[in-house]
Amino acid sequence: MDVDLARTFLEIVSSGSFGAAAERLHLTQTAVSARVRSLEQQLGRPLFIRNKAGARLTAAGERFVRHARHLVHGWERARQQVALPPGRDEALSVGSEPSLWHPLLADWLIWMHHVCPEVALRADVDMPERLLDRVQDGTLDMAVLYNPPSRPGLVCELLMEEKLVLVSSAADGPVDPGRYVHVDWGPSFAINHQAAYPEQANPPVSISLGPLALTYLLTVGGAGYFRAGTVRPFIEDGSLFRVAGAPEFSHSAYVVHATGTHSEAFARAREGLQVVAKREDLPGPTQPVGARSDPSPAAG
Repeated sequence: MDVDLARTFLEIVSSGSFGAAAERLHLTQTAVSARVRSLEQQLGRPLFIRNKAGARLTAAGERFVRHARHLVHGWERARQQVALPPGRDEALSVGSEPSLWHPLLADWLIWMHHVCPEVALRADVDMPERLLDRVQDGTLDMAVLYNPPSRPGLVCELLMEEKLVLVSSAADGPVDPGRYVHVDWGPSFAINHQAAYPEQANPPVSISLGPLALTYLLTVGGAGYFRAGTVRPFIEDGSLFRVAGAPEFSHSAYVVHATGTHSEAFARAREGLQVVAKREDLPGPTQPVGARSDPSPAAG
């Protein structure tokens, strides 16, 4: 079986429609439909029922999901191991959501360079749902995410516990609703934030990336929720101030990987994430990677 057929099938399952899968795969919807027809002919069963809402799995399609993931995972692992660059013994792929690449993923890559130079690395930055899909289908070995939802076959291990705290460019007084910056810290934060601040349902500025929001706040002023470790140096130098009495929200980072036996390189890579997470002070976007500490293994 052509592994692209299985990959296309999983994209439709993940996205919920042929059209969305076509966009993700950079194909026409006609090409996606042709692949599904070919797969259904090989299996002798219809896999999807298409309707106005998208596409839902038939009973046969439900049964094929697990096998499709194994097919894609097996192929990806084989491709990575066979196509190793010279001087590398194994390959690992790790992903993170955008707000975690700096400094955590960057420092992990440096740690791996020093500790596991024999391992070929691939690091991707993507949206949380997409990363979970890729860990599940085997195209990523692990992903680093904030508060990931549970999924069958995936293990979530706590890397670091964080708090989101409300800070303001003003030293005292109430937060001005007209200068509030809403930062998208994910579904869990959105629910808790809405409960705590129902009056902020339509903020004047909304930003989906924490470092970008912090740069904005430091430049034009205002108030918003940020990671406690990130804003600590700005509070210490008087650029920002904690808002007294404001609620804090949990925002912990996890490493997610599939269940099952993993290689020694995988175990060391996971250890590296834990080592780096323990020493992170999560600086703001104005501080360059490598400026915080010696990146050598001894620093951990």
